[in-house]
Amino acid sequence: MARPLIGRTVRRFRMERRMTQQALAVRLGISASYLNLIEHDQRGVSAALLIRIAETLRVELAELSGSTERQLEAQLRETFADPLLNAETVPEGEVAALAAGSPSAARAVLALYRAWRVAREDSGGIALPSGRRLLLPTEEVRDFFNDRANHFPPLEAAAEVLGAALAAARPAEMNHAVAERLRQRHGIAVTVGPLTGALRRYDAAARALYLSDMLPRESRGFHMAFQLALLEAREAVEQVMAERPASTPEAAALIRIGLLNYTAAALLMPYAPFLESARALRHDIDALAARFGVSFEQACHRLSSLQREGARGVPFFFLRVDPAGNVSKRFSGAGFPFARYGGSCPRCVVHTAFATPGMLRVQVAQLPDGAAFVCIARTVTAAPVRWGDPPPVHVIALGAPLAQAAELVYADGIDLAHAAVGIGLSCRLCDRQDCRSRAFPPLEHRLALDPQTASASPYRFEVRRAS
Repeated sequence: MARPLIGRTVRRFRMERRMTQQALAVRLGISASYLNLIEHDQRGVSAALLIRIAETLRVELAELSGSTERQLEAQLRETFADPLLNAETVPEGEVAALAAGSPSAARAVLALYRAWRVAREDSGGIALPSGRRLLLPTEEVRDFFNDRANHFPPLEAAAEVLGAALAAARPAEMNHAVAERLRQRHGIAVTVGPLTGALRRYDAAARALYLSDMLPRESRGFHMAFQLALLEAREAVEQVMAERPASTPEAAALIRIGLLNYTAAALLMPYAPFLESARALRHDIDALAARFGVSFEQACHRLSSLQREGARGVPFFFLRVDPAGNVSKRFSGAGFPFARYGGSCPRCVVHTAFATPGMLRVQVAQLPDGAAFVCIARTVTAAPVRWGDPPPVHVIALGAPLAQAAELVYADGIDLAHAAVGIGLSCRLCDRQDCRSRAFPPLEHRLALDPQTASASPYRFEVRRAS
């Protein structure tokens, strides 16, 4: 397995704190030359030294994992590989140096690339039948959540204050407590019954919250918690949004809804009790969902947000994917480098889980750079609106770095040293040869087609190694 880029991360934190190598080396009790070798990933770091580095630079140990640099590197490689840019090949070393040494510049490059894509798509004639051009703000929303590791301390604090006011003795009583809070404090009656064209509807004039009887119990509780967050946590939500204003009203609306959903989840699954239960149950998601009266998806989503400083949970990534491969939710707390554009790897358990509906699948996935993750995935199916409609089906996937495997009940009995399945970010960015699942040739390498030879992969290519 590839060694994590600890040195580059140390260098970034040192430079952010305006410290010289000599100054940091003195505080760590090592020579400046040894620190220089560490920062260039030419020397390993012992556990004791790693702890001293974290304490001296005032960072959490998890922040030294290099996940930020790996995510930036993956996005930069994807950007530079876009054939429409007609750019020269950028060596891997230069990409890594840009991500680690100049992360602000790297993010600026990505922002320029996204702006260029939007401009190109807008001028390229992507329009509705009416002729009006359509620009979706979903990428801005994903950046908003991913840049904060899907963790928002002001919302956690607001949810804890609200939870204390509810005084629910047990998680099983939370739905009733939320309904009573809506009734007693806000004069809102909750009614469950037939609801045409919606799952939740609030009538401000009638002071009534209507929930569809098609919703399962855990979803009804979540919708009530969302309504309560809308009424009592709006100030905290606006505080978070003010830190980086959205560029369009549509993006702002999506971010606001996402933050309210986050607050509702934090109310139903309070941080400290949920983290304690997750550790005690070794992240058995079905057991967690049952304990807190939430759905499998809600429990998975909450696990991806447990990144409080000083009390971090396992750094999970979270995905929700439909049968067409569309990603409707994506959070990368584990530093998993998702491909930003195009499809993902068909060898990933996210896609193979569709073949076994309702069955939880486990996979040890290894990326081309050697980073490995324990991944779990399962389909979830919602009720159709009416008879004859296909029921909505999604795969919910959760993954954690292989180093955390001992904390997951799903890794029990797996030979972690030999169970890894090689996957890529996407076919266009993957260097793996002889892959029978490959759908497209890689962007960075020249095809090597020979009519006299047939191989496992439909696309043979020569891997060009950057000097």
